[in-house]
Amino acid sequence: MAVIYDIRLLIAYHYPGFVADARHILRVEPREDRGQSVLASRLRFEPTPSELQRETDFFGNRTAHGLIARPHDALRVELETRVRVERPAPRLEDTPTLRQVREWSASSLESEGDSPIHFGGAGRLVSPSAKVAAYVAETLEAAPAIGLGLLMLSRRIRSDFRFQAGVSSVATRVEETFATRRGVCQDFSHMMIAGLRGCGVPAAYASGFLRTEPPPGRPRLAGADAMHAWVEAWAGPDAGWIGLDPTNGCLAGEDHVLVALGRDYADVAPIDGVLITAGPQKHHHAVDMVPVEPEVTAS
Repeated sequence: MAVIYDIRLLIAYHYPGFVADARHILRVEPREDRGQSVLASRLRFEPTPSELQRETDFFGNRTAHGLIARPHDALRVELETRVRVERPAPRLEDTPTLRQVREWSASSLESEGDSPIHFGGAGRLVSPSAKVAAYVAETLEAAPAIGLGLLMLSRRIRSDFRFQAGVSSVATRVEETFATRRGVCQDFSHMMIAGLRGCGVPAAYASGFLRTEPPPGRPRLAGADAMHAWVEAWAGPDAGWIGLDPTNGCLAGEDHVLVALGRDYADVAPIDGVLITAGPQKHHHAVDMVPVEPEVTAS
């Protein structure tokens, strides 16, 4: 069954003083693959950039490069997009073994952006970890198929680690998350990636939107959804990339809308840029993700 979502994203910054000019790169518009199609999209800046260029980066992510060439003390970025998602669950029992994936990964000669060759080593924030690899191997080696092992691993992380906001940052290392057994989706994704790469399994960092449901009997709150992080693991040339959400212990399904893929968060940050200011910046980020209508696909 396919689902159509209307998604709104707001990213706002307030600076302590005026910024003379700034350059920003955004990765906030959903991708057109992995069972997704973008039906409509509008991206707005305030102040309006004097230059705005859109392109697709090496990993296939949609980017927008903007130059704001006049003084400003705030930045506001708004995205409105409609996305159709149809992502059937993969047949995990039909995937190859861990040993086969290791052998195929080691011999891969493909060079495109989604080739496993780019996702087996270190990124700017994540390197393979022996301790985490040993933890991951305990689960993967007990599974008859890599896909089943990956789902078991996601569920194990969900059980063994505690979601706790405010205890980590972009700079938090994988070993710290593994030692403290707490963190947020970014931490658990980085940790799972480090462990998989340490076991010879290519793994990518996925950034996007996650539909969330309110508690029973409570109204749905606008902006209650959030940008989320999960993992894509390579399960061989036939099965390809499989999305897994270690924060929630599940496959990345039709509640997940993929925006960007990279080696770690540094490759997919929703907003990056260069500006000069003094003092702390105030930041606000809100997402609203609403299902428009379910679609039943004819068999």
